[in-house]
Amino acid sequence: MRFRHPDGSTVHLAYCTNVHPAESLDGVLAQLRENCEPVRLRLGRERLGIGLWLARDAARTLTADPAALGRLRDELERRGLEVVTLNGFPYEGFGAEHVKYRVYRPDWTEPERLAYTEDLAAVLAALLPADASHGSISTLPLAWRTPYEEDPRAADAARGALLRLAAHLDELHERTGRSIRVGLEPEPGCTVETTADAVATLASAAGERIGLCLDTCHLATSFEEPKTALDVLAEAGIPVVKAQLSAALHAEHPHLPEVRAALAAYAEPRFLHQTRTLDRQGRLHGADDLGEALSGGALPDTGPWRAHFHLPLHADPAPPLASTLPVLREALTGLLGSGPARTHHLEVETYTWQALPAGLRPDGPATLADGIAAELALARDLLTDLGLTELT
Repeated sequence: MRFRHPDGSTVHLAYCTNVHPAESLDGVLAQLRENCEPVRLRLGRERLGIGLWLARDAARTLTADPAALGRLRDELERRGLEVVTLNGFPYEGFGAEHVKYRVYRPDWTEPERLAYTEDLAAVLAALLPADASHGSISTLPLAWRTPYEEDPRAADAARGALLRLAAHLDELHERTGRSIRVGLEPEPGCTVETTADAVATLASAAGERIGLCLDTCHLATSFEEPKTALDVLAEAGIPVVKAQLSAALHAEHPHLPEVRAALAAYAEPRFLHQTRTLDRQGRLHGADDLGEALSGGALPDTGPWRAHFHLPLHADPAPPLASTLPVLREALTGLLGSGPARTHHLEVETYTWQALPAGLRPDGPATLADGIAAELALARDLLTDLGLTELT
């Protein structure tokens, strides 16, 4: 979906396909047919943006075989789909029954991460619509904090990899004429968790090619105020390459037994659900997973808790829980509400549909397509409320 911003630029809205992951090119082609096109049809649009997740093997196939890349291009065209952004955070195995910490490997200290991201950039350059100004890729925020913080060589290795990536993207632009930008995606528990971490990390590596992917669930989980975060990024000159529209799980009174029981329904074995709270002095406290937070004593319970669980945007959890959709709204206002657009790529990223508590999960592809279409419709309404105009 495309929108005209009041400044005259085009803003792209997509949804991320890591919600129905596939490891191979054949799997990706099947998801376009079975999942993505049905979402487009439910929205009644001739064209729908998707943020493709390509696992390592699929990306390698596409870079090694021009015919395979042609098949993907043709299938996107046939299904009325377009790609201006890729999710390059998970490397492989995102559909496994137990993902948890595995999603952070390889990290930016390992050569496989750079090679994978360069493959994604080559694929995206070939998939971009002719009239798209640039493409974007979101990526791991360097690494999970351990063992990275215990290795004195890690920071230099990661910085060197980002500089090599920037040089590669410059060369790709010169060779193809397509501009590809990569955004580190701050996430709780990672080396780059907050906006301040991003500024410190990107001060020497940011530029036209490397910036930040702002995930509004992660921002909310870390109790960051959107306006403050965006002001800090602007002052540091760090571009918001892409924004992921997502909402975290909020519990206002985690000391109450009924609230803890409601939270326990969201503690599940597949994904990591980092949980954060602020103490009375405003200091951030965290647990690596929701189950750990609930086990007793891991977190203070004198203030609200927020958990890294990407909730469907259009469907708040039942009381006594809530979502952080207001944080998403505030972030969108800061990005697109006044003055020039501060990002042009938006991606709804609710990959946890099948991890929802029993009774809230989709019972099949049709129900999932209904839910994703409803999320995109809500995002569309938020954009038009800000003065953007949907383009046909």
